[in-house]
Amino acid sequence: MKTILMGLLIAGLVVPAMPYFLSFAAGAMLYVVVEELIPEMSEGEHSNIGVIFFAVGFSLMMALDVALG
Repeated sequence: MKTILMGLLIAGLVVPAMPYFLSFAAGAMLYVVVEELIPEMSEGEHSNIGVIFFAVGFSLMMALDVALG
């Protein structure tokens, strides 16, 4: 009985923070996809520039989608 109440209490605390957890997971997944699955972006001396510009472009695209959408 105690474990059920403890689980309900923890679930009540986690639910309001769920959008933040999901957005962090989505950002981590985008980073892994760009860094590991698109090998041309991570080749060469300045490999982080491609990832940074991908993140900036994706953020701009999403902001425009919300603003104009």
